[in-house]
Amino acid sequence: MPANSPFASISELSGVGTKRKSILNDHGILTIQDLLYYLPRRHLDRTSIIPIQKLKKGMIATLIGNVETFGQKSIRRGKMFQVILSDGTGFLTLTWFNGVRFIKKLFKVGDRFAIHGKIDWYNGPSINHPEFDKLNPDDDPISTGVVVPLYPLTNEFKSIGIDQRVLRKMVREVLRSDLTIPEIFPKQLLKEYRLISRHEALKQIHFADNIVKLNNARRRLKFDEHFFLQMLMALRKKNIQLTRTKSLPDIGPYFQTIVDALDFELTDAQKRVIQEIYEDLKKRRAMNRLLQGDVGSGKTIVSILVSALAVGNNFQVAIMAPTEILAYQHYKSFKSLLDKASIPCALLLGNMKKNERQSVLKGLVTGKILVIIGTHALIQDDVKLNNLGLVIVDEQHRFGVNQRHKLIKKGWNPHFLAMTATPIPRTLSITYHGDMDLSIIDELPKNRIPVITKVVNPSRLSKIYAFIKKEVASGRQCMIIYPLIEESQKSDLAAAVDAYQELNKNIFTELNVGLVHGKMKSNEKDKVMLDFSKNKIQVLISTTVIEVGVDIPNATVMVVEHAERFGLTQLHQLRGRVGRGMDKSYCILVRRNITAISQSRLEIMEETNDGFIIADEDLKLRGPGEYFGIKQSGFFQFKIANMISDGSIIWDARKAAFEMIENDPDLQESRHRLLQEIFYQEYEDHLEMIALS
Repeated sequence: MPANSPFASISELSGVGTKRKSILNDHGILTIQDLLYYLPRRHLDRTSIIPIQKLKKGMIATLIGNVETFGQKSIRRGKMFQVILSDGTGFLTLTWFNGVRFIKKLFKVGDRFAIHGKIDWYNGPSINHPEFDKLNPDDDPISTGVVVPLYPLTNEFKSIGIDQRVLRKMVREVLRSDLTIPEIFPKQLLKEYRLISRHEALKQIHFADNIVKLNNARRRLKFDEHFFLQMLMALRKKNIQLTRTKSLPDIGPYFQTIVDALDFELTDAQKRVIQEIYEDLKKRRAMNRLLQGDVGSGKTIVSILVSALAVGNNFQVAIMAPTEILAYQHYKSFKSLLDKASIPCALLLGNMKKNERQSVLKGLVTGKILVIIGTHALIQDDVKLNNLGLVIVDEQHRFGVNQRHKLIKKGWNPHFLAMTATPIPRTLSITYHGDMDLSIIDELPKNRIPVITKVVNPSRLSKIYAFIKKEVASGRQCMIIYPLIEESQKSDLAAAVDAYQELNKNIFTELNVGLVHGKMKSNEKDKVMLDFSKNKIQVLISTTVIEVGVDIPNATVMVVEHAERFGLTQLHQLRGRVGRGMDKSYCILVRRNITAISQSRLEIMEETNDGFIIADEDLKLRGPGEYFGIKQSGFFQFKIANMISDGSIIWDARKAAFEMIENDPDLQESRHRLLQEIFYQEYEDHLEMIALS
């Protein structure tokens, strides 16, 4: 295959022998096209380099200089590392307070660096924790006076002599050939969404003529990645819409009976989402809907009433929860109301006694049990239902696609409702749940009193413990949360087990103190939680196993130790475990090993109880890769796209993808043939999600 073909082997390039080919292949660079898609991690705009003497406080600047001197100092809170940089016009101080052990190994006197950051002023210009890139001393004209690509380079690359300069020359060789990267989109789509060609985008992303053209290239390549994911979502949604099922048109006798039995009025938001779900249930195509609501917004009662609708149409309902604690919580909530309508419901857990389990299984297959609540135990092969019409999955991001699929297969294309108490930023929602219709409960019950949140230092603990004793004396309960189960060599965090022993023996000597953590057996955890729910335990020491599932209206105080170690969304979920009753409730966040970033995070918790605001901030801080464990799940991996900053691009890509699938679901039109080929070739591993509903 000629070197000017995108699919030619990388070995066709000059200077790529057997050794280099092997290392490049290991990094996913097998062809010329793969090299072009080995994108720069960022760019250095050398067209606007600022001399040090012209720097001003508050300026965001890029500059180049040589290391004059460096050193490490001890400060009150640890160590500080500083580098003095010069460019011939002046001196700039670079300072690091974190990661000193690693950073100090990267600098030598005389080394040349590109620096980017916000200018501060302390005896002259300075930058704290700057972005930096080491430059080659023999940089060629490719790397001067232009927008310079900076590539991700590993030690393996360096071991075969591939540095920034060499990699740039390899890419330049390809781009100077008569290689043409074929366009995958019709001209009309490019025009409608103001996109440059794929060929031009790849050329400019590596060697941009200017920043405007670089941004156009970024936009086009980001659009491509978002488009392909939205294609998957569109195809899956189309597939689901074509899936025929039995309609559930009748309201039936049970719905109103349960509504009348409530000792509170449904919120307008609850009424709205129930209506949205009911409209889906009436159709002959299977519902695929995500019910999203903040902690305490009343999703459970919605799911109970929706279940009553399904039962009113002579169908069974299956509700799957990720933990036994949460499943048991749901069971209690469901049973208390379903009993009022004489709807038989049961609980199915993995640790049930054999005779109990057999009784439940018999009730399901005969149709005597109409609502079943359980964990992964529901998807076992011996679990068979008589007439499953509705599947509800709680905290669905904790289950894999295949697990949900197994439960759905227990019936004939049953309607599917997913629930989450984790507010999801809109860009994440359409990216990872774009195949689902969305219902949001954006209103809290009128009687909910906002939880008062305070960030405190450990020096306040004695006062906090006194406050807990006062609350307990008034009949209330308290939870104290720790991030770890036991001490580890890598961490100085207080462990829940040690804390339990200390607090039980020396602090809360006259109170009943309980302990629950992830390494306990299920029956042990359940007993502790049951005792806590009955107020036999006044103070519960726990790890994050209580993040979801515990609903103790009597609990009014939550203390979170080492709060800086938790994500914002996780803290919000934890906070939602108190304030479930009518009494004023408190969430006290104890900060240790505080940094400026963790301090600002915790201040957000003090400022708002709005889960959606918190979710947005959490996404900005943690990034999409960590959200919901997406990185660990092996879900879609982007090269250049960013779900935090690409909001408008995502919406454009979604609109384009959904319109294309609506008009040409099989991509059979001639203008879509290349797109089809690339889509099915490069995204083969993800196509299974289209078929799974």
